[in-house]
Amino acid sequence: MTASLWQVLIFLLAGIAVIIILTARFHIHAFFSLLIAAILVGLGVNMPFAEILTVTKQGFGNILQSLGFIIVLGTTLGVLLEHTGSTRKMASWILKKTGEHKAATALSITGYVVGLPVFCDSGYIVLSGLNKSLARRTGISLSITSVSLATGLYAVHCLIPPHPGASTAAITLNVDFGRLILAGMAVAIPALIAGRWWAGYAGKKIMVKASDEHIDDTGTAGPSVISSFLPVIVPIILIGFKALLTIETKSPSSWQQVVSILGDPVVALFIGVLLVVVLNGLWKKVTVSKLLMESVEKAGGILVIIGAGGAFGAVLAATKIGQHLSDTVDLHSLGIFFPFLLTFILKTAQGSSTVAIITAASIIQPMLPALGLNSESGRLLTVLSMGAGSMMISHANDAYFWVILKFSGLDMKTMLRVYTIASILMGLVSLGVVYVLSLFF
Repeated sequence: MTASLWQVLIFLLAGIAVIIILTARFHIHAFFSLLIAAILVGLGVNMPFAEILTVTKQGFGNILQSLGFIIVLGTTLGVLLEHTGSTRKMASWILKKTGEHKAATALSITGYVVGLPVFCDSGYIVLSGLNKSLARRTGISLSITSVSLATGLYAVHCLIPPHPGASTAAITLNVDFGRLILAGMAVAIPALIAGRWWAGYAGKKIMVKASDEHIDDTGTAGPSVISSFLPVIVPIILIGFKALLTIETKSPSSWQQVVSILGDPVVALFIGVLLVVVLNGLWKKVTVSKLLMESVEKAGGILVIIGAGGAFGAVLAATKIGQHLSDTVDLHSLGIFFPFLLTFILKTAQGSSTVAIITAASIIQPMLPALGLNSESGRLLTVLSMGAGSMMISHANDAYFWVILKFSGLDMKTMLRVYTIASILMGLVSLGVVYVLSLFF
């Protein structure tokens, strides 16, 4: 295979355009869009079709080998937490601690906590009743409470595993999950604050009252506070503790080996799932089988997209685009901004944060040396930069945008003025935090 830099770039852009057009314009499933783009790029750079098939199969298999269990278990944990009412219990507890006069802030914090294991769209749907109830009781505009909740969920969804975008980027760029979770949680806090601030600033000018037909969701029924929080906190502690534990000896002690095993993301998430089942007595109910089936089916749709992203990335790696660019362009001067810009463009154009960061990770991976980001800290900062880019700009082509609109009752104009601008501020603030971190690391 021989291809010039311009030939590689032209067909790379063509591949990206195909992904955007097929997903955003024709609503083709991302799996097929990514696979078609991979074949197009391969043929465009003179790869034999047989080699394209081999490379795409290897890329698909490698990414699922690394990420399959994590996505399935993470999805299962989220589904079980929703079913047991643990998400509502966590929300009610946070509200009691902040007080109803700070209901919007409580919803923002709730989104952050619930969003750690639960996907943002699912989390918003589950908590939409609580949102309307608080807005009605406190008299705060739904434009404030809805966007506060939405941005809290969104901040962690774009930055932290086990969410599929961040997880895939971590595997693609060989970033430790524990360090990414700890750093992502830290970066998500300023993003959350930015989203909450804009919701309060812009939303107070647009009074939207909650209807009286919604049932109050802030009661005490359901699991205990401890039972609700433990399945979320324990996996994070285990994964984070492993990340903080540096094993430099060739013969680690027994306790270090135990921590290493328990802190593996697969084991930690499985422990979280077991905690939900045991603490809520789900094993005694027939519904547990149905819930596990629902979880696997939901994860399956995510896995095929991730696998197709791995296939697309494998084809890009085979083009040696990183070497081409490093020989021609001074990418080092762009540094941490290039991953952000690329993901930002992909996200804004086709709507999905997950597809944007998966695609960007595939493109960025061979460019890391040229960008000066091929160190352990550099790769971590790259994933965080792409996470920041995947927040921008959420508008009418984003499924989450419509979830918020539908379940909050806000109109399109209000969503664009409050939520869309909030997503821009969140992305820029996150990028600023990542840039500051890059100065020290």
